[in-house]
Amino acid sequence: MLSFIGSLIALVVGYILYGTVVEKIFGVSSEAETPAYAQQDGVDYVPLSWPRTFLIQLLNIAGLGPIFGAIAGALFGPAAFIWIVLGSIFAGGVHDYLSGMLSIRNGGATISEVVGEYLGEGARQFMRVFSVVLLVLVGTVFMRGPADLLANMTSWNVNLLLGAIIVYYFFATVLPVDKIISKLYPILGGSLLIMALGIGGGLIIGDYQIPNITLANMHPEELSMWPMLFVTIACGAISGFHATQSPLMARCLKDEKNGRKVFYGAMITEGVIALVWAAAAMTFFGGTEGLSGAMAQHGGPAGIVKLISDNMLGVVGGILAMLGVVALPISSGDTAFRSARLILADIFNLDQKDNANRFKLAIPMFAVGIALSQMDFSVIWRYFAWSNQTLAMIALWAGAVYLLEEEKFHWIATLPATFMTAVSITYILTAPEGFGIQGSLPTIVGVLAALGALGLFLFKGQQDTVGSEAGLAVSED
Repeated sequence: MLSFIGSLIALVVGYILYGTVVEKIFGVSSEAETPAYAQQDGVDYVPLSWPRTFLIQLLNIAGLGPIFGAIAGALFGPAAFIWIVLGSIFAGGVHDYLSGMLSIRNGGATISEVVGEYLGEGARQFMRVFSVVLLVLVGTVFMRGPADLLANMTSWNVNLLLGAIIVYYFFATVLPVDKIISKLYPILGGSLLIMALGIGGGLIIGDYQIPNITLANMHPEELSMWPMLFVTIACGAISGFHATQSPLMARCLKDEKNGRKVFYGAMITEGVIALVWAAAAMTFFGGTEGLSGAMAQHGGPAGIVKLISDNMLGVVGGILAMLGVVALPISSGDTAFRSARLILADIFNLDQKDNANRFKLAIPMFAVGIALSQMDFSVIWRYFAWSNQTLAMIALWAGAVYLLEEEKFHWIATLPATFMTAVSITYILTAPEGFGIQGSLPTIVGVLAALGALGLFLFKGQQDTVGSEAGLAVSED
C-alpha cells in the first residue's frame, strides 16, 4: 500500500516542485498575447478558460493509453510504478509542456512546424508526413475499436455503429472547437477522473495488498523490461502523440502562465490514472501471473477493466466504466483527425477560417480513414508503439534546441531526449515487428546512438555559441 500512496504523493509533489522549475526555466509572461487572442478566428483559435482547456487536453492525450497501457505494463510488476512516476515528472511532463508552450511561442504552430523551426527544414518535411500518417492511423483505429466494443456490449450492428462514429468524427474535425469539443470533453474528462478516484479509493479503503516497489522483472512471459516497459506504458509516462495534441490547446490558452496547469498538469493527471490502473491490475488478481491469466481468459485489458470496475464500483459503476472505455478512444480519435487537418492546412497553406478549406482537407482524409477501417490492423498498429515514442524523442530534441538557443538550462529536455533515443532505437531493433535482433546488441546500438545524438547536440550548440561570439566581436570592432 505504501508503494501506491508514496507514488501518488511523488506525482503531486513532482507537479508542484519540478513543474515550477520547468516553468521558470522556460520563462512565461502574463503580458504576452497568446495566439488565442492574436489569431482568434472562431474555429481553432478560440480563448477558453484554463479549467476547460485542462479537461480537453486530458481527454485529447488520454485515449485508452493510461488504462490499457498501464494494465499491460502491470505485468512487469511494481517496477511499472517507478517508470510512471519518473517518466511523468521528468520526461512526459516536460515533453507536453515544451510542445504546448513552443506552439504558443510560434503562433499556435503544429508539432511538425515547431520541429522544423528548431531542427531544420528536413526535419519539418519528415515530421509533416510522419505526423499525418500517425494521426490518420490513430483516428482510424479509434474509429473501429469503439465500434467493436459497443457492438460487444449491445449486440448492435458494428457497421452501423462505425458509421455513427465516423459522422461524429467528421463534425468534430471541421466544426469550431467551442461547438462540440469544448462542451462535451469536460464532461468526459470529469467521468474519467471520477472513475479513477473510485478505483483508487477502493484500493486504499479495501483489503488489498498492493506489492512493494521493486526493480525485479515479474513478467510471466519473461519479456525484457528494457526497452519493453518504456514503450508499453507510454501515455502514462511519455507519449509522442501528446505533442500532436498540445498545439490544439495552445491555440485556446488565454495566458502563458496557465501552461503548467494545462500541459504539465494534464500529463501528471494522466500519470495518476495510469498508476491507479497499474496498481489495481497487479493487485486485484493476486499478482502478475493471475493478471496474465485473467487477460487471456477475459479478452485483454477491456475485460480487466470490466472485472475490476464491476467488483469495486458495482454494476452501475461497471457499466459507466465500460462506457468510459468506449468514450476515451473516441475522444482521442476525433482530435487525431482534427490535428491531422491542421498539419495539412500548414502544408498547403489553407486558411481554416474558410469552411470550404476545412472540407477540402477533411473529406479526402476521411475517405482514406474509412478505407483503412476495413483492414486488419493487428500488424500495422504494433508499429504505433515505436513511432509514438520516436515522435516523443524528436519533440524533446526540438525543445532542447530551443532552450540551448535561448541560453537556458537545456538539460531538462536533453536528458529525457537522450533516454528516449536509446529506448526508440533499442525497441525497433529488438521488437518482432522491427528487426527482431536478440541479445545485447540492440541495447549497445541504442545506447551508442543516444550518446551520439547527445554528442552531436552539444557539439552543434558549442559551434553556434562560438559563431555568435565571433559575430559579436566583429560587430564591436
